[in-house]
Amino acid sequence: MDVMNKYLYRYDIYPKVFLINRDTEITVRAIDSAFFLGADKTYTVKLSKLDQANEKVYPEREGRYTLSATTDSQGALKIVFNSPTEGQYKLYVFEPDAEKPVLELFIYALAEDMKGRFPYRGDLHVHSKRSDGSESPEKVCANYRAAGYDFMTVSDHGRYYPSLEAKAIFDQISDLNIVEGEEVHLSYNNVHYVNFGGSYSINALITPNNNQEKAGDDIKYRSINGSAPETMTKEEFKEMIDERANNVDRPHLSERRSYAVMEWIYEHIKRSNGLGIFPHPFWLCPMQQLSDDYLDFIYEKKPFDAFEVLGGETYYQHNGFQTAYYYKKKAEGFDPPIVGSTDTHGSTPLNKGMLICSTIVFAGENKKDALIKAIKEKYSIAVDTISQEYRLVGDYRFIKYASFLMENYYPIHDKACACEGYYMNEYLTSPEAASPILKAMKGQIKSMQEKYFAL
Repeated sequence: MDVMNKYLYRYDIYPKVFLINRDTEITVRAIDSAFFLGADKTYTVKLSKLDQANEKVYPEREGRYTLSATTDSQGALKIVFNSPTEGQYKLYVFEPDAEKPVLELFIYALAEDMKGRFPYRGDLHVHSKRSDGSESPEKVCANYRAAGYDFMTVSDHGRYYPSLEAKAIFDQISDLNIVEGEEVHLSYNNVHYVNFGGSYSINALITPNNNQEKAGDDIKYRSINGSAPETMTKEEFKEMIDERANNVDRPHLSERRSYAVMEWIYEHIKRSNGLGIFPHPFWLCPMQQLSDDYLDFIYEKKPFDAFEVLGGETYYQHNGFQTAYYYKKKAEGFDPPIVGSTDTHGSTPLNKGMLICSTIVFAGENKKDALIKAIKEKYSIAVDTISQEYRLVGDYRFIKYASFLMENYYPIHDKACACEGYYMNEYLTSPEAASPILKAMKGQIKSMQEKYFAL
């Protein structure tokens, strides 16, 4: 999906994003010699804040600035700007006395709470061939890096080890942050649950389990640090859940058991420092997965960290209902952190659901703990790319900022990721040839952030 401002094919502008109440030097430079601005040439620069409306209609509004700037010997135009408030600006560059601008670019000012917070796009719910997906875990990760993702997990059904397999292959060779994870499926509970980043497998706490197909109960395939709670049999698990279900205030035994399992899973996700994600309650399988009143009960009791407001189906009832439900409950005072994930079962264009959703997280760094912390603090937004026209779900403030990023940053970012993803795929069959290229690419997104974000 190419929604990039047309002038970004001709000019670079940096930084694109900066903090308010600071003098920031902004550089505009031609990236195509056909549009060279000229050396030592003076231009008029106008900046207009988008939320202040059209100055021809509302001339009394603030947020409009006019200044003069001169290019250097290399044709770079440097402008010092200080924004008093958060928001997006349109920057026009005019020849002296001209009515039509030479170029129109956009920049964004952020409030102080965004200091040090960079945008990272990822997927927290993905499947591979190890359960019911179409490709190997490592192939899925390579394909998602090629599509512009900064972080992801492989959350296979009932299996933790596939995410560890992918991490082992790419951890030293790629900047894609592959986080351990699993989709948790336990007795008595049809409510799916995503364990993103927990240090041990929750599926593997109950024996027998699908995670054992890798190497039995070997701790290295069900924990990242060699530590996990003692396992129990399915019979012991059911007995424990039956006891806990007595304390759940629901009229039906099936729901009491289901909720007791959710609580138990969430306790372990917290214990393992993961992120507990409540996914797709409006999935049709073939009926709506959860009844409305049971969904309300879960949502309001909140045995989870984040709500998967956008997920992996293309029919309207899935994401349409989840989005409407999120805003309805938000108006009622229930406002959990949110994520968007593909729940993909195929990482190539053969799967129409490959890239339909994602999450942008505003975090200090692209590391698991920082991402989880930022999501819990509600510094995330869900991205809907089912159609050619993207949609955003979340806090109004972050919707405006993410829209700017979708059109002015991610098209550039994604080109760099596409190169890395290509060679990650090559690495799987020709490691000796691809390895030096991938090593040379390491750090490219961090360098891009340092250039485009003055945070």
